[in-house]
Amino acid sequence: MKRKLVLIRHGDGPSDDRVVNWASLNEIEIEVCKPFRGEVIPDLHETTIGTVIYGGKYEAYAIKEFPFLKNEYSWIDKCLTSNTPMLGICQGAQQIAHHLGAKVGPVDNSIGEFGYYQINPTKDANDFLKSSLHVAQAHFHTFDIPKDAVKLAGSELFSNQAFKVQQNVYGLQFHAEVTIEGFRRWQNSDWPSRLGHQTIEEQTRLMYKHDAAQASWFYDFLNNLFL
Repeated sequence: MKRKLVLIRHGDGPSDDRVVNWASLNEIEIEVCKPFRGEVIPDLHETTIGTVIYGGKYEAYAIKEFPFLKNEYSWIDKCLTSNTPMLGICQGAQQIAHHLGAKVGPVDNSIGEFGYYQINPTKDANDFLKSSLHVAQAHFHTFDIPKDAVKLAGSELFSNQAFKVQQNVYGLQFHAEVTIEGFRRWQNSDWPSRLGHQTIEEQTRLMYKHDAAQASWFYDFLNNLFL
């Protein structure tokens, strides 16, 4: 039977990111689910190799305002309990952290990151990240590291950029999944006016300089997590 990867999305943008590209290259079927549209998350199946919970505009803790998040938290819990490989990206990482009891939300001075910023491995990063890497960022919320999780990376502005729980659950604050085309779309949205400390010119220069290394790192990461 064909292997399946469940993608939990929080927007209606094109599905042209690196997770989708990686799945196609590895002949893995993707099942996209949008709970914010009322879609029901599928049950785990023996063919399910894992799940990716994407970023989005919803506060991870605002369950009363966004009731669909209850379904996503049930899915996160089910994946944790069944030891299903799971990747949370930006909002998705904050959701995993929140579910595990960690504080999430904006920092006190409301700083953000929009552009390409250097992240640095911690002493416990091991093979996750062997050296500093410039990655795409688009956020102003962050997460604390959950209890019993391992902090893997940080940046100058946000000390918590990645963590690992159990053997196969990861939360990434950054957007290694985004392609140049995808980030160009973000630049044309209202994100640049809200966040960050880089001009669009600086973002673009850093994007073209570092995108290939980011892509290479992320594809290796997906191979190690899901294959």
